[in-house]
Amino acid sequence: MSVTASPLVVFDQEQSGQRRHILAGVDEAGRGCWAGPVVAAAVILPDHWCPDKLDDSKKLSPKRRELLCEEIRASALCWGACAVSAAEVDRINILQASLEAMRRSVVKLHPQPELVLVDGLQTPDLEIPARAVVKGDGTSAAIAAASILAKVFRDRIMVAFDRLYPGYGFAGHKGYGAAVHRDALHKLGPCRLHRFSYKPIAELDQGKLF
Repeated sequence: MSVTASPLVVFDQEQSGQRRHILAGVDEAGRGCWAGPVVAAAVILPDHWCPDKLDDSKKLSPKRRELLCEEIRASALCWGACAVSAAEVDRINILQASLEAMRRSVVKLHPQPELVLVDGLQTPDLEIPARAVVKGDGTSAAIAAASILAKVFRDRIMVAFDRLYPGYGFAGHKGYGAAVHRDALHKLGPCRLHRFSYKPIAELDQGKLF
């Protein structure tokens, strides 16, 4: 475990206040994907601690994310994660699905935090005080840690789904709108993992559905 004066840790300490509230960070991965679940993670880190080179998961290589994921899981006071399926995304919309995944992740934490920092503009429906932090995954150590867990867990889910639904390239693009994904959709049609409420999927010829 490494003690650090990282600006990300300092931000969390300022948010926690003099009482040093138990603080959790929350983030999600997969909002913009055409297929697969949206995944959220919540993390409570030890006071004054974060791993070296912790940052927004989008700025890190897959290898660095994997290494940091294992370090965070080993050293965090607690963490929780939750996936909300593509079908539920279609049913309640991606914003509500993202917030619900965040809420479920926080509920899994033990002990429960006294303050939750959430990446973005909105917070999930919690009985705990929560603050939205714009670009929080590059500002808060706890949110950055949550962003890494959410991204790594979601990537692993999509690699597993690639074996169940071959031909779409899920292991490579992870469900995002890459050219190879678009080509596969026109060739195969959408599968059960796709988000049918998303325009690129909805506009496909419905005769190609499995």
